[in-house]
Amino acid sequence: MRILMTGATGFVGRALAQRLHADDHSLVIWTRSPPKARTLLPEATFVQAREDNANLVAAMEDCDAIVHLAGENLFGARWNPAQKRRLEESRIGVGTRLVEAMKKCPSPPGVVVGTSAVGYYGDTEEECTEGTPPANDFLATLCVAWEESLLPARELGARVATLRVGVVLGRGGGALERMLPIFRLGLGGVLGSGRQPLSWIHLDDLVTLYARALTDPDMEGPFNATAPDAATNAELTRALGAALHRPTFFPVPASILRLTLGPAASVILGGQRALPSRLLERNHAFRHPTLESAIDAILTPPRPESSPRK
Repeated sequence: MRILMTGATGFVGRALAQRLHADDHSLVIWTRSPPKARTLLPEATFVQAREDNANLVAAMEDCDAIVHLAGENLFGARWNPAQKRRLEESRIGVGTRLVEAMKKCPSPPGVVVGTSAVGYYGDTEEECTEGTPPANDFLATLCVAWEESLLPARELGARVATLRVGVVLGRGGGALERMLPIFRLGLGGVLGSGRQPLSWIHLDDLVTLYARALTDPDMEGPFNATAPDAATNAELTRALGAALHRPTFFPVPASILRLTLGPAASVILGGQRALPSRLLERNHAFRHPTLESAIDAILTPPRPESSPRK
């Protein structure tokens, strides 16, 4: 397949691009930073500058599918009105532009895989499936509009699948990148009460889901991209401490998080127990279904590549 990607230089995007490249797919990367993309992504990747809209339709014409991963970092700045607009434009605005380009293609891509987040369900301790209605806070309404930006592609004959992604755990980025140095020093602890639910997924499993969504005609509509083993912040803290053989005595009070992050602290201090119901109905096999197996895989050093025989 020839696949147009947004967000390919991010933590998840880099891993997915490498996976798709290894699977012999060809990639068209739509990005604000072509030089960065050329450095981070496989040599065979063609980089299309996002600002160059004149060529977007032509580049999309040869593509079989689109993967929309782009999104400004939720914790990149405090959620003032200007930052909220950036969060919206990077998700909803880009999605809308992709669909508008599809409308101009004589033969538009037949598959669109979008991204959303489990923040769709708001702050709740109830179990959430894909049929659970959305909440009405900022993040939830952002997720709803994010998903809706791609739905008009169905009118063009495209199959649209959306992954509602939980907290991504993996080596070299994501939630653990900032946590591990603190925990290795023995300074880790729960965030806020620690009782908030945590819907998570290992990076390898998430990349596999995107790859499956591109090729499996049965994947249409929303899917909770989360491991079946939902946890809490306290359970993640204990698992990290146990794996690193370090104490976890230093909690971070909710007041400090609110002072530091402002309204964005609600993402950390709240949570949701989003279950991958539709994936389990399809007998999807997770490589890392439990928190312990995911953390062990992340902390185990990768095996060195064997040297070629002389």
